[in-house]
Amino acid sequence: MAKKTKRRPQSGDATPPTEQSIEARYAQRSKAFARLSAGIETGKYVVPPRFLHGEDRRHHVRSTVREDHAARIAESSKGARDKFDKLADCPFNFFRGTALLFYRDMVGEDGHMPSVMALGDVHPENFGVMPDRNGAPIFGVNDFDETTYAPFSWDIKRGAVGFWIAALTEGELKPGKARKIVRRFVRGYAEAMQDYANNSTERNNAYRIDNSPKVIRRLFEEAWENRQEWLWSDYLNENGRGFRAGEELQPLSSEIEKFQKAINDLARSNGIDAPDRAGELKVKDVCVRHGQGTASLGLPRYYVLIDGPSKDATDDLIIEFKAARRSALEGLTPPNAFNAGKQAERIKHGQSVQLAHGDIFYGAVEIDGKSFMSRERAPFRHDIDLDDLSFKSWKRYARVCGAALAQAHALSDDLGRIDYDVEPSIMEAMSPLRLFEDDIVRFSEEAVARLKRDHAFFREDHAHGAFDSLDVVFR
Repeated sequence: MAKKTKRRPQSGDATPPTEQSIEARYAQRSKAFARLSAGIETGKYVVPPRFLHGEDRRHHVRSTVREDHAARIAESSKGARDKFDKLADCPFNFFRGTALLFYRDMVGEDGHMPSVMALGDVHPENFGVMPDRNGAPIFGVNDFDETTYAPFSWDIKRGAVGFWIAALTEGELKPGKARKIVRRFVRGYAEAMQDYANNSTERNNAYRIDNSPKVIRRLFEEAWENRQEWLWSDYLNENGRGFRAGEELQPLSSEIEKFQKAINDLARSNGIDAPDRAGELKVKDVCVRHGQGTASLGLPRYYVLIDGPSKDATDDLIIEFKAARRSALEGLTPPNAFNAGKQAERIKHGQSVQLAHGDIFYGAVEIDGKSFMSRERAPFRHDIDLDDLSFKSWKRYARVCGAALAQAHALSDDLGRIDYDVEPSIMEAMSPLRLFEDDIVRFSEEAVARLKRDHAFFREDHAHGAFDSLDVVFR
């Protein structure tokens, strides 16, 4: 059976692949990786793809990226083309947008380590300021698209590589300084986890403007914007009754009834009694949001405008609905029995565990038979500007992010499905700490070198149109 690449069928050719046929084709490959994961866990002598070199590695990168974006490629999605352009731009963007490639290199590893509700996509821009359950700003982990149960070390490894490559590309720092930043990230995690092991305060802690380190207080201050100014400057049309049309926002006013049902379903499933700031949860308008995100670029994303209590478009709310996809870690972690249901339900579960004080609008709904996650957009929802950080601020920020990740993990036995005491187990697994830290630094250095080679392969293939088409098997 020869494997070749074929252009998308033209008029008169075979029928283009359907969404179902694409899913079925790649489900087989996903199952093969699941078997690989199970084999590694039981000690079989198998070789994961990180040991591939040269053209073998190039073809692995190409086929994995195609698989991960199959539906978007088949639909000739502009968002997919925009995403590939963005991934080609720099190694940090490539790292952010290719989690499946990263985790297939880790398939089945660390099965002896304690499991947690893992974030799945830890990097410096997946921490930020966001609304808590009362609509007030807090800082913490803020992207749950990949979340699932996995060894705690997977999040630390992903985060360490993320900080290293971001320090090189966004911070324009030398490798020696990147190593020190990674060490601060690991130490921040270990120090916070030890504190939770001693004092069990993980359910009550939250980073707010009044108790945060200086580097995070500055982020709170930069993030704050008056809601009325935010709404009128970025979203509302001239009369304030709906979204303004533009390159990023495409109004869908005819879909109000459909999204009112989605809001009602969300309120019912989350047990939301409309808070004072949400009026009667009445939908005023709906729009498609184009061009947002990195990993999720090209996936359907909607903004829903909720009429605020004043009825004068000064205190309206915006609820985001984003199409949920399969976690990049699915089938790759050491075997576990976790199944939260549909993909958005998995994401909702992860957020409810990892962000104990989180947004009440974080949830899961079905729209047109597809699984969507939801969350509130807020005037102060904000991520740090990495290119503005000094080396000293990079180290301080990495330490705080490590601590925030530790809090998210420490909640796995309180609010999640872990049935043993997580904190002392993790501290024992990290002992001796200096050895664990050195192991993470060495892992990161190797992974960053591999990432740079993979990015070079991707750029060359992208320039030749490799991601305009899918892998096709000819009999």
